Amino acid sequence: MKAAAANYLQAAAANPQMQSLELQGFTYEQRHGLLPLLTTAFGDCGGWVLERKTLSPTNIEFRMEIQLHSILELYAAIIASGVELTRSGHLSLTGLCTRCNHLQLTAELCKIVEIRLEISFLDDVTLHSLLAGGSGLA
Repeated sequence: MKAAAANYLQAAAANPQMQSLELQGFTYEQRHGLLPLLTTAFGDCGGWVLERKTLSPTNIEFRMEIQLHSILELYAAIIASGVELTRSGHLSLTGLCTRCNHLQLTAELCKIVEIRLEISFLDDVTLHSLLAGGSGLA
């Protein structure tokens, strides 16, 4: 957590107007169900989706902006959708949430955070799917 806070403070010092986060995550959810859910969730918590693009058949990227005071709602929406974040993603978001709890100036809470979220879609491999596919266990 100390590393995430240090990273946040370094980035904030470099660009006092906008903080930028790079998040990675994965999910076993179906792509066709998750994408509309996430897009709606981002808007519902006050975020702006700037870009959504397909990086590969199994990876997608969202670029969005959100005000700092709404970061907890965004974090909750990502987790509730079924996306599992990496450890560094959790640390970055919890660092921002902690910062929000200690800020008292409205101007600080209204700063914009730019987020790049890359999601990998994983196949849910079960014993049934292995046996149905003709793959035998050794």
